[in-house]
Amino acid sequence: MRALAALLVLVACALLAPTALSQRAEAPAAKNVIVDIEVASLPREAREALKLVERGGPYPYAKDGAVFGNREGRLPKQSRGYYHEFTVKTPGERSRGARRIIAGKGGEYYYTDDHYNSFRRIRQQ
Repeated sequence: MRALAALLVLVACALLAPTALSQRAEAPAAKNVIVDIEVASLPREAREALKLVERGGPYPYAKDGAVFGNREGRLPKQSRGYYHEFTVKTPGERSRGARRIIAGKGGEYYYTDDHYNSFRRIRQQ
């Protein structure tokens, strides 16, 4: 009886494995899709940080204005030094938190609230 049960399990695995593998292979690759966000839809702290960036400071954090390397390649590829990062205060957070505005030399701005895992392009009227 055990031998029959083991044989049935092996047959089921053999029949299902190709289907599972083909489904995995057909799954679309994750892409770095950047969606737009209106300035008015940003959190208040992000709107305040954006105003500071546009004015050129003064910035509350020493690392504000540092080169953002885009090592993960989630923003459009540019030469090193093209992007700079600025902290967006997170209420209740003692450190810099995860929120940032990234400014490109071409005048474009991006917002991330998950420490560079995803970005939204800030659309300004």
